[in-house]
Amino acid sequence: MSWLIYAFSGPVLWAVSVHFDKYLIERFFKTGSVAAFMVFTAFIGLFIMPFVWFFDPGVIVLPIASMVVISVSGILYLGAIFLYLRALQTEEASTVVPFFQSAAIFGIILGYFFLGEKLTLPQIGGGLMVVAGSALLSLRFGKNAPRINWRLVVLMISAALMISLSSLIFKFFAVQDDFWSTVFWSYFGDALFGIVLLSIASTRQQFFKLVREHPGAVFSINATNELINLGGGLSANYAFLLAPLGLVQSVTSTTPFFVFLFGVLFTLIFPKLGREKIDSGSLFQKLISIILVVVGVLLINR
Repeated sequence: MSWLIYAFSGPVLWAVSVHFDKYLIERFFKTGSVAAFMVFTAFIGLFIMPFVWFFDPGVIVLPIASMVVISVSGILYLGAIFLYLRALQTEEASTVVPFFQSAAIFGIILGYFFLGEKLTLPQIGGGLMVVAGSALLSLRFGKNAPRINWRLVVLMISAALMISLSSLIFKFFAVQDDFWSTVFWSYFGDALFGIVLLSIASTRQQFFKLVREHPGAVFSINATNELINLGGGLSANYAFLLAPLGLVQSVTSTTPFFVFLFGVLFTLIFPKLGREKIDSGSLFQKLISIILVVVGVLLINR
């Protein structure tokens, strides 16, 4: 059952990383663009690539077309992270993260059209539950009638679609070619994304200003956060090679639970790392939403 350890390492580490992201957003990027923050994420893979190449020199021996497509998967992934960080600027972590589970719905659709996979009634029902849970999370209750937070919906549904496309590409080439080759060229795509960001004058100025004013905090917290996120991603991707896709996705769908749990704990113990609304109404709404989303993903992956 070693795959289960790798599979569960993903959601646990991702949940910790999400709260680091929220802390960094609150402290340095509450207003303005999060593009400067993305530079750190984009270039972390650039430092990992030499180690991957040293471990397996054959990673660079791939058809050019494969290199390009895998690099696009890295670009799509960081594009999704950019939208996710935009959502975190105004929303709580436990409200944002469950939307990522809608990637399972896009996975079914992509699998149907590109891999010839068929839909079952439990999968359709699970998809509807994911939609219902996400819709409940996007509702805002107050003195007036409930309203939908359309900004959150658009940002996170777009992010989920990009994540699903990136995962489809990664899975295809990791099985067809090699796991580490796919990792290597995905990081190359990340680096390209970072180069594009630094080519934008406003982003470049904000990035270097942040480094000058807060070098210790920026590098120490960001480096720790990126390593945690990297560990979660590698663990989950490696689990895909050891167990059926559906089983691994079912385990990784528990990420919202860990985000919710850590958010409440951090709010009570370390307020700077978590600022969740912990009144009974908010907790009940989030808990019901997360249960709907996770059960829906489990049905999708039956």
